[in-house]
Amino acid sequence: MNSRQNQLQAFERLLDIMDDLREKCPWDKKQTMQTLRHLTIEETYELGDAILDNDLIEVKKELGDLLLHIVFYAKIGSETNDFDMADVCNEICDKLIHRHPHIYSDVVVKDEEEVKQNWEKLKLKEGKKSVLEGVPRSLPALVKASRIQDKVKAVGFDWEESHQVWDKVQEELEELQVEVEAGDQDKIEAEFGDVLFSMINYARFLNVNPEDALERTNKKFIKRFQYLESKAGELGKPLMDMTLAEMDIFWEEAKRLPNK
Repeated sequence: MNSRQNQLQAFERLLDIMDDLREKCPWDKKQTMQTLRHLTIEETYELGDAILDNDLIEVKKELGDLLLHIVFYAKIGSETNDFDMADVCNEICDKLIHRHPHIYSDVVVKDEEEVKQNWEKLKLKEGKKSVLEGVPRSLPALVKASRIQDKVKAVGFDWEESHQVWDKVQEELEELQVEVEAGDQDKIEAEFGDVLFSMINYARFLNVNPEDALERTNKKFIKRFQYLESKAGELGKPLMDMTLAEMDIFWEEAKRLPNK
C-alpha cells in the first residue's frame, strides 16, 4: 500500500488537475453545483452496485469518481469564497472529533449501541430540534424508512423483542387485507406503506439491510430472466409467443444454475 506521503501527493495531484480543468476545459468551466448534483447521485449508485457485486476494482474506480465530485464542489465553493477543500476536510475532522468523545476525550462507552446513542445526543446539543433532521428528504423511500428507524432507536424509541415486530407485521398485513377487500385504493396504498415500513423494521431486528436484500433479489431476477430470454432466442421464439408453462421450464433451469 502507498505511504501517507504518496497518498497526500496523489490528492494534491487531483486538486491540481481540477484547477486545470476548471480553467481550461469548456465543459468543466460550465458546471455548477446544480448541474453536478444528478451526476453525483448516479456515481453514488454505481459505487453501490460495485460494492454489492464485491468488485473491488470497480469500487476503486467509483470511489475515484466520487472523490472527483467532492473536489469539484470544493473548487466551485472556493470560486465564490464560501469554502475550499481545506474547509471541507477540517469541517468533517472537527465533527468526528466532537462526536467521538470516547476516543478524543474521557467519555467511556461499553458498545456500539452506546456510541450511536451518544452521537444522536450530541447532534441535539448542537442545535438540531429533532433526531430526524439528519435524514435527507430526497432519500429513496426504502432507505429513508431504514434511516428513520435507526435514528429513533438511538434515543430509545424501539421494540424490545423481534417477535413483537413480527406481530406488528402480521397486524399490518391483516389491515391491508381489510382495505383490499373494501376496494378503497387510497387506503390500500396507506396500509401497503405500513406493511413495508414494518417489514423494514423487522429486517433491522434480523440484522438485514433491506436495501441490500432487495437489490440482491433484483439482480437474481434479472439474471434468471436474461437466461430465459437467451433460451428463447436459441429456439428462435419471441417470449411473447411462448406460454407461461414454456417459460417456466427455463425459469426453473435458471434457478438451478450456479449464481442464478
